[in-house]
Amino acid sequence: MSTGATPDGVGRWRLTADEVRGRAGRLRVLLTDVDGTLTDGGVYVSADGEALKRFSLRDGMGVERLRQVGVETVFVTRERSPIVTRRAEKLGVRAFEGVRDKAEALPEIRAALALAPDEGGLAYLGDDVNDAGIMALIAPRGLVGAPGDGFGEILEQAHYMTRAVAGHGAFREFAEALRIQVTAARGEGTKG
Repeated sequence: MSTGATPDGVGRWRLTADEVRGRAGRLRVLLTDVDGTLTDGGVYVSADGEALKRFSLRDGMGVERLRQVGVETVFVTRERSPIVTRRAEKLGVRAFEGVRDKAEALPEIRAALALAPDEGGLAYLGDDVNDAGIMALIAPRGLVGAPGDGFGEILEQAHYMTRAVAGHGAFREFAEALRIQVTAARGEGTKG
């Protein structure tokens, strides 16, 4: 594969510039795992069982900047967590929680998002082996990424690997890389 486009010198696309641009022009939704992408994969648990997760505010701005170019963000996570529900509400995004097999759930997710089965229109950000199946399904027509500290198999699968690590700007970096390509593909120029 060619390194093709390298948006603003950050990260690296493993597709040709034409492939990236063509897929980005159809992009409607970025699906993202939560733990290990939007968080650093850790959880704080108190003696009372109260759990805390850390999210980056910069990643939240990435959601908004994608929305400005017509790309929605949707959480897809294996966990069921009131913390994730709350974060999704705060950002105004949908969340599919408790998804044990993300690849198996993809047709249902597509239907809920009104995306035809044969339509591209998807990107995915994942970090671990439970993301491999859905990434393999999205990769042929969409764009898939991984945080720089993702699991080896996932890094190999990704079209784009971020320099930033999970929970510390990886989502934002991938969102910006997508945003640049979407605006270029749609001839809109880069919006502020």
